[in-house]
Amino acid sequence: MARQQVLVIGLGRFGSAVARELERLGHEVLAIDASEQAVNDLARDVTHAVQADASDEEALRSVGAGQFHTAIVAISSKAEPSIFATMVLKRLGVRNVIAKAGDRLHAEILTRVGADRVILPEQETGARLAHSFSVPNVIDYLDVGPSFGIEKVRPPASFVGKSLGELDLKNRMGVTPIALRRGQNVFINPAREEKVAEGDELILIGRDDKLEELRG
Repeated sequence: MARQQVLVIGLGRFGSAVARELERLGHEVLAIDASEQAVNDLARDVTHAVQADASDEEALRSVGAGQFHTAIVAISSKAEPSIFATMVLKRLGVRNVIAKAGDRLHAEILTRVGADRVILPEQETGARLAHSFSVPNVIDYLDVGPSFGIEKVRPPASFVGKSLGELDLKNRMGVTPIALRRGQNVFINPAREEKVAEGDELILIGRDDKLEELRG
């Protein structure tokens, strides 16, 4: 995954987890919260941390929010600030706004005001979002240990038509295919002779750095 600049707004447990994991993955993170304490607690772990009111357009403009391609609005305890922040970010030209919702009504409103992706806390964790937010081929990620995970991916075009034996992912890339999904069928521990078809999904296990290399 190429290094990106990401704006994270709202530094509760979820937002802080997202910000720290993105920074660990090599991205530049600007973290914003209205609470001075929350900003101070995270300041050493991210590229920049700023105290600001994210629902104030001038405040976001002053920190250069409009220059970011991706912003994550992690405020969900109160619907109004996250809705306003999402609206302001889209108005400033942020192309990809991901917003966390507290419930389904909140999620629907966020979608209507322009959020490109809305997540509910019971469906995603901060670490999973950090691994998948900007990688089109990554469908999901599960943290299974320090720097080690399971990832569901859409195989790149270069994989299509080749057998798993030809690809030899374990020896060449350091990741192991543990399942292959094709439509409604799931093949556990797929055979080396199994050929990857367009539309398949691969479930891979490996170290985070090796999964990152596979993403390109």
